[in-house]
Amino acid sequence: MAAAGMGGSGKALTIFLYDRRKEDAADTGEKVLKCREETFEDFRKAACQVLASDELVQDRKTFYLLQSVDQSLSSATKEWIDFLPHYDTLVKSGMYEYYASEGQNPLPFALAELVDNSLSATSQNTGVRRIQLKLLFDDTQGKPAVAVIDNGRGMTSKQLNNWAVYRLSKFTRQGDSESDHSGYVRPPAVPRSLNSDISYFGVGGKQAVFFVGQSVRMISKPSDSQDVHELVLSKEDFEQKEKNKEHIYRGYIKNRKPTDSSHIVNDDERFLFSLIKEEKDKESFTAVVITGVQTDHVQYLKNNFHLWTRQLAHIYHYYIHGQKGNDINLVMKESGPFKNIDIEVSMFEKGKTPKIVNLREIKDDMQTLYINTAADSFEFKAHVEGDGMVEGIIRYHPFLYDKETYPEDPCFPSRLTDEDGDEECYIIEKGARGKRPIFECFWNGRLIPYTTVEDFEWCAPPKKRGLAPIECYNRISGALFTNDKFQVSTNKLTFMDLELKLKDKNTLFTRMINGQEQRMKIDREFASWLKDCHEKNDKQIKFTLFKGIVTRTELTSKRMQSPWSSYLAIEWDGRTYKAGQLVKTIKTLPIFYGSIKTFFLYGDHDGDVYATGGDVQIALEPNALYDETKVIPICKLDRLVSDKAVKKYIEEEMAKLPDRLAVTWPEGDELLPNDTKHAGATIGALRIEILNKKGEAMQKLPGTSHGGSKKLLVELKVILHSPGGNKEIISHISQHGGKWPYWFKKMEGKPQKFSVGLLDPPFRVGHPFNIPLDVQDEFGHATYLTDDIVPVLEASGLTLQFEEIDRGPNCVIKGVIAKGLVNNCQGKNFSLKIILPGLKEESQVLKMKLLPGPARQLNVKPDADVLKIENGTAFPFQVEVCDEVGNITAQPKLIVHCKFSGAPDLPVYTVDCSSGGSNVLTGPVLHVQNIKKDQTLKARIEIPGCKSVPSLEKTIKLIPSTRIARLQIFSVGGEKAIQIKHLDEINWIAGDIMQNLIFQMYDEGEREIIITPALAEKIKVNWTPRINKEQLVKGLLPDVKVPKSVNDVHYCLVTFHDDHVSLESAFTVRPLADDPKHIKCKIKGSNTLRMGEKLQSEIEIMITDQHGNQIQNLTSSCMNSLGISGNGLDKSDLTTNWQTDTQTICVRGIRFKPGPPGIKELCFAWREFSHFLRLNMIAGPPAKLELVDWTELEEPVSVINGKTLKKPLIVQLCDQWDNPTSESNVKINLIKPNNIKIISSYQPHKTDESGRANFGILAIHAPRGQHTLQLKASYNKNTLHCPVITLNVLPDPDKPVCLNAKYDKNASFAAGNTFPDFMISVISEDGNIIKNINPGRVSMRIWEGSNSGTLSQNVTTFGCTRSKNDKDDGFFYFRDKMVPERMGTYSIQFAFAIDKISTLTSEQFIIEVVPNEPAQLVPETLPSTPAVTNARALRSRTLVKDLTLFIMDEYKNCTGNDLDGKIVAKIKSSIQKDTDIPLFQDYRRQQKMATLTKERDKLSQSITMYRTWFATANQLLAELKDQAQEAETKESHLKSELKRHRIDIHQTNVLQYVESLIKEKKSEQEAIIKQPRRTCTLVNYPKGSQDVLGKISHLAQIEDNEAAKVISWHLASDMDCVVTLTTAAARRIFDETQGRQQVLPLDSIYKNHLTDWKRPLPHFRNGRNCFKPVGNPVFARDLLMFPEHTENCQIVFGMLLADTIIIDNLDAANHYRKEVVKIAHCPTLLTREGDRIRSNGKFGGLQNKAPPMDKLRGMVFGAPLPKRYNVLSAQIDLLQQYHAAVIRLNKVKGELELQEQSIQTSEMQKKKEELAEQEKNLKIIEQELGMSSSGECTKTSLQQEELDSDDSSNPPKRMRRESAKRYHSSEECVSPPPMKKQQQTVATTSEVNGTSRKK
Repeated sequence: MAAAGMGGSGKALTIFLYDRRKEDAADTGEKVLKCREETFEDFRKAACQVLASDELVQDRKTFYLLQSVDQSLSSATKEWIDFLPHYDTLVKSGMYEYYASEGQNPLPFALAELVDNSLSATSQNTGVRRIQLKLLFDDTQGKPAVAVIDNGRGMTSKQLNNWAVYRLSKFTRQGDSESDHSGYVRPPAVPRSLNSDISYFGVGGKQAVFFVGQSVRMISKPSDSQDVHELVLSKEDFEQKEKNKEHIYRGYIKNRKPTDSSHIVNDDERFLFSLIKEEKDKESFTAVVITGVQTDHVQYLKNNFHLWTRQLAHIYHYYIHGQKGNDINLVMKESGPFKNIDIEVSMFEKGKTPKIVNLREIKDDMQTLYINTAADSFEFKAHVEGDGMVEGIIRYHPFLYDKETYPEDPCFPSRLTDEDGDEECYIIEKGARGKRPIFECFWNGRLIPYTTVEDFEWCAPPKKRGLAPIECYNRISGALFTNDKFQVSTNKLTFMDLELKLKDKNTLFTRMINGQEQRMKIDREFASWLKDCHEKNDKQIKFTLFKGIVTRTELTSKRMQSPWSSYLAIEWDGRTYKAGQLVKTIKTLPIFYGSIKTFFLYGDHDGDVYATGGDVQIALEPNALYDETKVIPICKLDRLVSDKAVKKYIEEEMAKLPDRLAVTWPEGDELLPNDTKHAGATIGALRIEILNKKGEAMQKLPGTSHGGSKKLLVELKVILHSPGGNKEIISHISQHGGKWPYWFKKMEGKPQKFSVGLLDPPFRVGHPFNIPLDVQDEFGHATYLTDDIVPVLEASGLTLQFEEIDRGPNCVIKGVIAKGLVNNCQGKNFSLKIILPGLKEESQVLKMKLLPGPARQLNVKPDADVLKIENGTAFPFQVEVCDEVGNITAQPKLIVHCKFSGAPDLPVYTVDCSSGGSNVLTGPVLHVQNIKKDQTLKARIEIPGCKSVPSLEKTIKLIPSTRIARLQIFSVGGEKAIQIKHLDEINWIAGDIMQNLIFQMYDEGEREIIITPALAEKIKVNWTPRINKEQLVKGLLPDVKVPKSVNDVHYCLVTFHDDHVSLESAFTVRPLADDPKHIKCKIKGSNTLRMGEKLQSEIEIMITDQHGNQIQNLTSSCMNSLGISGNGLDKSDLTTNWQTDTQTICVRGIRFKPGPPGIKELCFAWREFSHFLRLNMIAGPPAKLELVDWTELEEPVSVINGKTLKKPLIVQLCDQWDNPTSESNVKINLIKPNNIKIISSYQPHKTDESGRANFGILAIHAPRGQHTLQLKASYNKNTLHCPVITLNVLPDPDKPVCLNAKYDKNASFAAGNTFPDFMISVISEDGNIIKNINPGRVSMRIWEGSNSGTLSQNVTTFGCTRSKNDKDDGFFYFRDKMVPERMGTYSIQFAFAIDKISTLTSEQFIIEVVPNEPAQLVPETLPSTPAVTNARALRSRTLVKDLTLFIMDEYKNCTGNDLDGKIVAKIKSSIQKDTDIPLFQDYRRQQKMATLTKERDKLSQSITMYRTWFATANQLLAELKDQAQEAETKESHLKSELKRHRIDIHQTNVLQYVESLIKEKKSEQEAIIKQPRRTCTLVNYPKGSQDVLGKISHLAQIEDNEAAKVISWHLASDMDCVVTLTTAAARRIFDETQGRQQVLPLDSIYKNHLTDWKRPLPHFRNGRNCFKPVGNPVFARDLLMFPEHTENCQIVFGMLLADTIIIDNLDAANHYRKEVVKIAHCPTLLTREGDRIRSNGKFGGLQNKAPPMDKLRGMVFGAPLPKRYNVLSAQIDLLQQYHAAVIRLNKVKGELELQEQSIQTSEMQKKKEELAEQEKNLKIIEQELGMSSSGECTKTSLQQEELDSDDSSNPPKRMRRESAKRYHSSEECVSPPPMKKQQQTVATTSEVNGTSRKK
């Protein structure tokens, strides 16, 4: 039986029952029994019903009903178990994670996990992101605790619950939209991946808190909550729950008000009171408080405060300082989103000043050291498979003269050096970096401390020698920045797969330059960069004049003995040192002077090489004295000593060497040279003196600084010259005596004389030494000293004593102690007189140098007991270390310390007196804070390493300094100045301006300092960048603008900085609320209420000023001024309460009367201020239909005919209270009248999920007036009605309906004159003038008669003549239009083309055209040709019987009714001048002639008409044939051109085939454009003006890659130059770029000397080649292609390139130059292989060799588009022309065919026959009349008619075509009757200006 219910009282138990009482029982499965846990009887009854059992089962337990305990089960059962992890999984989770560290204390990394959470929490902050790490170690406030507090977004109770769940990452959390996997949005990519997305796995925070302590208290408040949520997890609580068998992972979250600390009762947590008190006014925050901190953690945090804060600054370096890091040398700091991250660490201890440090202020974290010691950087990016992205940077730390600048890591010491050692430490393996790896690794911007990357293949030291020396590879440091695509451990200590992915073969590395990726070979780029860094930044030693490889056997290490490269010279720090040069050493003991023999450099080198150091072999000088060599490090050469000083020293040393011997015979018996002496003769005593070159006597070699002087001895030899050779028979050696120089005397038996033996120097004051004596008889034989002789020692200035005398064969005076004063630590020479009383020669004088004794006392000057010194200065003590008698002495480790006491933070002075015994003891300045009067300090001077020397004490009287010590700020109000102390908080009205701020500066003695302009320059304020220096001199500070918000505290800082002091005075301006100006209301909870119910949430009312700041000085009486109103507000239960603690008014009991749901506005009024709140009212089945957004249905809805309604027609289902319902799929019907046409944008009209049906925007077409629309729906057999929509259809203001014409109606219209101006406007439906119309759409028509012109040939059309002076918009003018030439009635009508089909016309205007001025006489009817006879009858001779003449104008209109005059008639012949009038002889003949004449006139007119029609038709046909021939020629030409381009045209479907070809060619052209080609990556200068052509690198293109490379390199210095047309434009660019951009104005170029682009190559002269060139020479300028500005570009490149020639290779170039110079000057030659021969013939070297293309870094001329692109462009152009030509040809052929068909019709043939018949009849009549014979009569008879025809023999094409159409129309097939000449005049419209002309 298993119980699966939930434990707890009153809960239901679910029990699974298994009956196994019988062994043979079948497996009947489980039975389920449910009962309540607390009712035993119910359970018993339920169980007995099934099993007949009285046993009770516990919750979640399994109960077996068995016959016996050992009964075997007949079938399987199931047992319910719980297997939750032990709480140690949580509380000990960080133990292994952090203890598995790499030799470092992991505590800082555990604290970093908590800072990670704070960074993520504050990532959305718009202001300061403040993170505080507080170490609460004050015992008076409780036990030690650690708190991490941030001002982030806080956590809701659900989020806090998620935090407590172990390993609940942001991807697996539920119910949290910010962290749910489905809603998680990865931050956008940012540089260095600084996205603050580093709170990741749900593990690190809990591991960290339980690694630091035993308990954690989480306190958090989100911004949208009024409550603070608090959760406590502790090891003690887990243990107690386990003991009580309670659920381990179950707890509670306490919700409380801010600042409520009533639940804190434990004295160990008293510090929580102050933390909770700080919650006031915080909008949101999170605090992690760790208690039970382990003791060793507390000690580490206390004792290593600087160390672990430094590590935190290293971890978050780039979050604190931005992507570029903490570059201290930058003048302008980087501005960005990370300047608002403020991580502050503070430690509070009992009785101590709190230690507070901001991580931004730490300047010695490793990344800061790396950045600020680097000389250059190399940025790159790595792309790995997937979305992994790594940004990297490598920095170069140069070698400077004698040391590496690579920063030391205190956690990773890389090398040990001893600068004072004689030997140099050679570190071959790693050099500057030591054994440290190159790259530190950052994940999402924060350091992963335990993962480093040694190197990559492309930046590792090469196996073979590369471009840079091998040691340069050890001077680089680097950092890798990854995104979150790389896995890290849950505690963020190590990467899981970073190095493996980065070193995968598919990883792509690219270099980053100016933020752009450069696809180049990364290894080449890095090697080149490293070489540049080495050459530009390393200040190394250059070894020159290679000598050979040697082995140095003097070295003790065999590994270091070889190989050594020897050189004869070096270049170091700008100086050259060569073999034989005299030098001096430093830091050697003793100091050496000598000449250089050779230089040694470890390694197998060949030729000149750079290195960081080496050895130098010196031959000591003077050579005659030393004759030895020394090998020392090069760095110990004295670089400041002059050659003159070294030579002087050597000369002085040489003068001290022995030069000659001076021999005298003081006692006679002198032995003269070549003198003869008898045997046994006595030779007198000899006195010998050794003299140097100066003639000075000496007894030892000079040079005590070289390890002690060597005593000189004189040897006396007696040599016997015998036949057997020379034989030495006597040899005596004498040393210098005490009273005499070197003596040689005869011996006696008894002691008669003595000499002093060799002493053992050095001799020191107070230090015993022995004096050996050589006692001799009178013959010089050794003898004993008798007991009665007691030596007496004497020396001037010395006190001498000895212990005993050894009188043996080696007589020694032992224990001699000398005391006395010597000159200095170098000692003093004394003459020691040794007296042996009783001897013949009883005394000897011994020269000895007595050195000072051991240190026994200190002598400090000034010797006054009380010393005065100004505060802020350093005091120098003259310290002398003396022996017991007061001599200045020197010995090793004489380090004198001076410790000051009497004030905190005083320095310690140290000085080394080991070499000279005396020195100046000084150090940093003595500065005591806040000193206003004299202060007494004690100075204790001692030698810690020498206990035998007692210490001294001096009293220091520190007097206030006269320097600036205090900066004081005052606020002047009226005549009173109020002092503003440092860090004072000043309350001021928000938004106001603080004026009248003054400042004063005082020294430490409170003496005011006068402000000078120089001092004013050093004063800065932080609230404004601009300071009036004149105001500062007067002591006035700039005005301070007070923030508008009381929460925005303004920190104001005034600073003064000079070389001695840095002062600041700060005050905080806290804005105060101004007078009440606004009222703000806030709903504390949901704003939703149900209809008829009260609002469950409270409404809090707050009174604010004009800036939104709450007024804090109100009382409860202010509620009397409060008024609450709202539409439908029910005030029956409305209550208001005053809340004193929050200074707010609480409103409860808000309720509205039933009404429509939605937003309800409440108006809260307080005094004259008001505020509105919106509440959301939320009610049954659909009962009606309501229109959405159609509220004003009482008035008709206006809509323009043919237009759409202003808003869509949306209908909403509503209940009986007009509340919207959300019933879907309810069909809505639209009911409308039949005369309305409605077009809807949406067809399906059913309601959606919200109960709405959207008909869209309706277009209404209806007559003008009001119309109704109604919507209905059917729901549950009920009809739902909707309010009726009344539409008021308005006319369209843009729809033209008529034309309005205005003109001078009183004007007279004379034939042939001009019409008055017509002003036309287009009127819309609403009667207004339509504006913005194209004038070409308005025309004027005129025709004769009063009816409408139906025939187009009778209508003349004019276009409007709107001029620029027509200011009336919407009016169109017809000016200067010609009045018809024929008088009569005419109709004028104006037309407006609405579109291509529709035309709007105006009313017809009837005008009368009157005759013009009289101009001619015209008969009423033209008389027929008269026929007269020569008869007497008057009638037979009458030419004109009755002729009526009319006076007409020039247009043959009758006029002149008011004229009075006479008519003169003359008869003239039209053929011959003097010809008689033909007369007929008889009357019949006359009558016949008259009849024939009439017939002739009629035929002449008919023939003229026929000929005109035929001529027009034939001319039109000829023109069409010409056009067809032209189109065929063009088509054929284009087709042949296409064949030339290898494009064949199919004979069928030509147009479709051509169109497909065009599409295909264009696609290929687009593909070519997308192909990569060489481009110039140099950014072109923006062409803001036409005078700017651009940079030279963009002005030309070169197709050949090799030529492009060498020409670009040749012009490398000019590629970035901007070319302008004018000097003014160049000057403008110069000013804009502050002189950084080079410019070239074309108007400043002298163009007369520019090269001629048509000039031939130099080898081509006088039209022939002077020699046959090789290598394909060509002018470089001929390879340039200019996309634009060709003429200007030729000027630029003509000047830059001149006659520069491109040729294949260097050999060809040399051959070409050799030949050219024979005949002319040879210009510069460039080879395609990259070589250059200058115009002066020089070539070779790096200066004349072009680098590879990738080294040009994009500064290269771009390549033009491939030739294929131009070919395609030409082909596409031809195809398009051919396509248009084919269309044109088809069209013209169609028209020609129609014209030919019209000419060949039967009607046309019939007319031709009629014309021929009429011509034949006319010819017969004329022959009968005798007018002409054959064809002449016809021509003559028709001449008059032809004269009356149009002047132009070729009428326009349009006229001819219209005539042809009229001629061939079916209505005019009949022969036209004879008509008058005036009726044949046709008016047409000119296509040029719209004026009429006659045809």
